Amino acid sequence: MLNRKQKYFFLKLFSLFSIIRGYNVLIIVLAQYLTSIYILAPYLSVKEILFDVNLFMIVLASASAIASGYIINNFYDSDKDLINRPEKTMLDRLVSQRTKLSTYFVLNILSVFFASYVSFKAVVFFSLYIFGIWIYSHKIKKYPFVGNFVAATLAVIPFFAVFIYYKNFDLVIFVHATFLFIIISMRELVKDLENLKGDLAQNYLTIPVLYGNLVSKKILTFLCLLALIPSYLLIFKYNIGNMGIFFYGSIIALFVFVIMLWKSNTKLHYILLHNILKFIIFAGVFSIALINVNRISL
Repeated sequence: MLNRKQKYFFLKLFSLFSIIRGYNVLIIVLAQYLTSIYILAPYLSVKEILFDVNLFMIVLASASAIASGYIINNFYDSDKDLINRPEKTMLDRLVSQRTKLSTYFVLNILSVFFASYVSFKAVVFFSLYIFGIWIYSHKIKKYPFVGNFVAATLAVIPFFAVFIYYKNFDLVIFVHATFLFIIISMRELVKDLENLKGDLAQNYLTIPVLYGNLVSKKILTFLCLLALIPSYLLIFKYNIGNMGIFFYGSIIALFVFVIMLWKSNTKLHYILLHNILKFIIFAGVFSIALINVNRISL
């Protein structure tokens, strides 16, 4: 049996895992490897990719930078989150602000250290990425449109680190990235609708705060229609194997999303919409393997 001190220690570890969104980081790591195996480097054997030390270091650098980004975002948003997510915020506050900042700097140093194993260009890439996350969390996220755009861009950049490593410039990769970018942009705007109360209290000039729910819903509907373009191209113009099933399912999910969107008027409704978009993203990660179901046996 654990004593009280040990229980508190593990509770703080769980709190830190919650702050860095450990489950999201693990999903991104998985996505980077699946993208490398099935999209970016299909000419290499699975073994070559899995045991590529340079790729492993890029993934570690990405994971460290992303985790540090969640910490600094949590640091700056602590007052807003206390209004929007009081239960989670109370759990997060088991970790002191000083510990958060210390962990933030350690993770950033580790990210640059891992990148230095690959090349000086990788060091510059991840240093700029870390700076971009900080300036977004500190300033940019409080402003409409540009905040949403930068947030979506920062979410996609870890995949471009792997893309640059393999120097694969096939157009299909950009079509995949465009679909992901649109879905993440939608998620960011839904989060703004979900967090409207806290944003108003803390003077965050988000799209819902400045222009209202109606304009936000119109933008989300437009983005849904925009997402149909890369979906159509990937289904009918490119050879993506059985992953086409995912895009058919995504079209159906987005159709349901729009119907629910125009009936939504409470925070619970927006949380459900947020979860639909998260499900599309997570399902998209695992469905990458459907591009070639026999690939893993090579």
